[in-house]
Formats: sequence, structure tokens, C-alpha cells
Amino acid sequence: MLEQALLDFISNIYTSMHWPGVVALMAIESACIPLPSELIMPLAGWMLIKEQFLPVTYTLLAGVYGALGCVIGSVIAYGIGMWGGRPFLEKYGKYILISGRDLNLADRWFEKSGDWTIFVSRLLPVVRTFISLPAGIARMHFAKFLIYTFLGSFIWCTGLAYGGYLLGEHWEQIRTVMRPLDPLIGVLIVALIAFYIYRHIKHSKPAK
Repeated sequence: MLEQALLDFISNIYTSMHWPGVVALMAIESACIPLPSELIMPLAGWMLIKEQFLPVTYTLLAGVYGALGCVIGSVIAYGIGMWGGRPFLEKYGKYILISGRDLNLADRWFEKSGDWTIFVSRLLPVVRTFISLPAGIARMHFAKFLIYTFLGSFIWCTGLAYGGYLLGEHWEQIRTVMRPLDPLIGVLIVALIAFYIYRHIKHSKPAK
């Protein structure tokens, strides 16, 4: 089972690396690689805090390490979006229904609403893993990107670590509760893509 393999992988990382493992794993998760933070952070709350007989306040430290990892991974994804994705879409975007107009709309969106977009996205499963790429493509203000990435990720990581601490060896219940959200978010993403394609086709039709 894939999830059990991921659990074994994360456990081995914590056994060998301890807190730097949290940074490394969350960096991977935030670099558009779907390694679930819903496994990474609760397991940290259990293995690195509760099993070590550390006080619950260490969940704040877990949140800091997790958020630091998120920032590192997000900067990588942001850079890929800005230096690779943007030129690629400017040249070939028309073949995948992304026009210069769409890029300009994304630029204006992240310029006007990027703060709350990044912050809220860091609190959502699935979305949080990939949001840095479009932020980089739209060339969102980098300092604001870093600040809101850290703040949103700190809340997310601290909450998951705290849940893992409270549940102890039953920390997997967090994943059980959150798993139904994955398909709902997936449906929402598909609906947004469908709406985008419809809007793109509508705007590409010549005016009569």
C-alpha cells in the first residue's frame, strides 16, 4: 500500500534526521511533489515530541520547522514557474489554451489578491502543494510570497503537529478525517479547469 510505504519512509527519515527531517520532507511537499503533509506533520507530533516526552509547546517548534521547509520548497517551485514556466507559456501557451491575455489576468490577480490567495492556499490540502508554481509564473511580489507562505504554513503545520501530539499512536485518525476532502478539492479543481476552458473558448471566438 502506497500510504504505508510513505509512512515507513517518513518514519525512517525522522529516526535518522530528527528535526531536519521535518524541514526536508515539507520542502519536498511544497515543491509540487505530492508527499502529504497530513502524514508528515502529525507523525512529527507523535515521534519527535510525544514519544520523546517533550512538552506540547514543542508543537510550535514543529510548526516553525515545517513552515521553513515549506518556504524552501515553495521558493524552488516559484523559481521554476518564473524562470521556466513563464517563458514556456509565453511561447507555447496557446497550444494548451493559455494566452497572453490569461497570463496578464494572472499577473493582475496575484498583484491585487496574491496575499490572501497564498495564505489561504497554505491551509488547503492538495492546493497548498502546487500554488507556488502559478505564483511564480505570475511573478507575484517575492517578499510578500515568502511572508504569507510562512504564515499560512506555520498555522497548518502547527495544527497538524498538535493533532498528532494529542492523538499519540492514533495520529493516523487525522488523515482519516481529512482524506474525504481530497476528492472534494479535486472536483473543485476540475470544475475550475472546465470553467477556464469554457471561458477561453468563448473569448477566442471572433466577434460577430
